[in-house]
Amino acid sequence: MKKEFISLVKELYGNDFVPLHRPVFEGNEKQYLVDCIDSNFVSSVGEKVTEFERKIADFTGSKFAIATVNGSSALYMCLHLSGVGRGDEVITQALTFVATANAISYCSAIPVFIDVDKDTMGLSPSSLRAFLENYAEIRDGVCFNRQTGRIIKACVPMHTFGFPCRIQEVSEVCKKWNIELVEDAAESLGSYFQNLHTGTFGRLAAISFNGNKIITTGGGGMIIIDDEDLAKRAKHLTTTAKVPHAYEFFHDEIGYNYRMPNLNAALGCAQMETLPQMLQIKESIFARYSQFFDGCGIKMMRPIEDAICNNWLSAIILDSKEDRDDFLSYTNDNGVMTRPVWRLMSELKMFRDCQHDGLVNSFWLQSRVVNIPSSVPSLN
Repeated sequence: MKKEFISLVKELYGNDFVPLHRPVFEGNEKQYLVDCIDSNFVSSVGEKVTEFERKIADFTGSKFAIATVNGSSALYMCLHLSGVGRGDEVITQALTFVATANAISYCSAIPVFIDVDKDTMGLSPSSLRAFLENYAEIRDGVCFNRQTGRIIKACVPMHTFGFPCRIQEVSEVCKKWNIELVEDAAESLGSYFQNLHTGTFGRLAAISFNGNKIITTGGGGMIIIDDEDLAKRAKHLTTTAKVPHAYEFFHDEIGYNYRMPNLNAALGCAQMETLPQMLQIKESIFARYSQFFDGCGIKMMRPIEDAICNNWLSAIILDSKEDRDDFLSYTNDNGVMTRPVWRLMSELKMFRDCQHDGLVNSFWLQSRVVNIPSSVPSLN
């Protein structure tokens, strides 16, 4: 099977080294960059920033979008705007990229790790419900962790590799327990659940445009939000909290230099023009992979009912850690990049003392999941 898989990947991507996911710049990227340079607006003041924000808001169905320098800053700002502060607890999943847990730590808050569903790799609403029923209580409208005595302020589910989690159920649990929902939609631009774009189920969500994402601005992120007042505050805080004035410099609170530069936004505007085509091509690659692995009897991750996945990173689930390691070694030795899922956050030294619920599914997936090359070969 491994040899045939290498042949399939080389057929899709060519005989050179095949990365896991590379950017594709075959649209108006160069022209828009030149336009920015000619305009002299290359930093965070420029028309492309506003245009890119509008394109993301329109695409996701959100009312507002605020561009930031990266996904981590977008997620931190979402938590900050949600009132997460020192000593608060934020529920999230251990099966995630470290940026999710880092953003919580930037708030001087403490992550609590809840298990994921095997079929989504995202936060499990049943596990969330069970944890809260066992450990939480409402006092004067505020959710407290009975074991630690801390406030449980927010919940951050992550749509892993673009596969939507059971976000509607997660939202319902959060509402019942008065917990703010902040979606980590870093990997899920172009993914939907029940015909709503990921990131639109709570008040705030963060998207990433890192170099390996489905579209990229080199570095960059976006806050998506429906509340106008909150959107204005997000823009103010990410622009160093500078009070608008023609020439005076006055800042009315501690702010952050988080606004996306115009050059990066120019890339984003061009990438958004080709996104629908890229989604179609990625769906066809996913279909080729599905046919191959179905024929080999190997499970491939698929979106659950009522979900549409952007197919950012395709993933297979092997029978054991030994099978996983053998597959990883063979493919990488033969010029095809594959990778395991991240090490669980609860195993990193920074987060080993954080409360968790056992993470049975998370450990099971960690030992078996492999990502395979998922780039768009070309738009032509």
